[in-house]
Amino acid sequence: MKFAVGVPNVRGYADPRLLVDLAIRAEAAGWDGFFVWDHLVYHEPGDPVCDPWVVASAVAAVTQRLRFGVLLCALPRRRPWKVAREVATLDRLSGGRAAFGAGLGSLPAEEYAAFGEDDQAAVRAGKLEEGLAILRGLWSGEPFSYSGRHYIVFEIVFLPTPVQRPLPIWVGGRWPNRRAFRRAAFWDGVFPTHEEIGHAETMSPAQLAEIVEYTLKHRESHAPFDVLMEGHTDSRGTQRKHRIRPYADVGLTWWVEKLGWFRGSMEDACRRIDEGPPS
Repeated sequence: MKFAVGVPNVRGYADPRLLVDLAIRAEAAGWDGFFVWDHLVYHEPGDPVCDPWVVASAVAAVTQRLRFGVLLCALPRRRPWKVAREVATLDRLSGGRAAFGAGLGSLPAEEYAAFGEDDQAAVRAGKLEEGLAILRGLWSGEPFSYSGRHYIVFEIVFLPTPVQRPLPIWVGGRWPNRRAFRRAAFWDGVFPTHEEIGHAETMSPAQLAEIVEYTLKHRESHAPFDVLMEGHTDSRGTQRKHRIRPYADVGLTWWVEKLGWFRGSMEDACRRIDEGPPS
């Protein structure tokens, strides 16, 4: 199992210099990854927000080992060819350390409808599925074209490719929306949340096991498959290991330590990062 720090890009975490400093701390403390939320705006009018892709570029430049990325990218409100170019560039910049995950986006009214975009779940789902197919096709480095309901790509060779061949695609979903997990089964990993679990809580091993079982039941490939989950570890040493082990037993490959205002002050967040991963 690998261990990452997951941080918001909103409110008290909207300072890009702060997020870069947290990534540097995470690498020094032995974490394997550093992931940033993707929001364009947030719940309350005037909530501060910083661009996570600019932050990811800075993280790529100031770290040597960390896997990093924007999780989860709200792909339906982006042009997929623009995202393909950005992620390939980040992967090149970092020597093959970029991570890519995508989902529908959690704020349809605020981040879609408010800007004149169609916020209907079925439309967003269709754009997500087509966008993912376009990303993988463009990253192949081979002649690629696409004609779908939402997007058209005339034949093109998109170079340079990412360093990672292929660059893994992780797909998010909110249980029990089962379509999201059938979608994830087609790709390289799943990043679930749960409708009964808030920011300040952690899914139980049994809840994760149900999601993993359902997802893998719909998976046809035998290629490696990642399972990521956000959670909180507060106890130290051996107790942390015992907390994590049941999740590993049901298939978890990435534990993402979820930090934010819902866990205390910024000093608390820095302290938790400095304590290192629960391994």
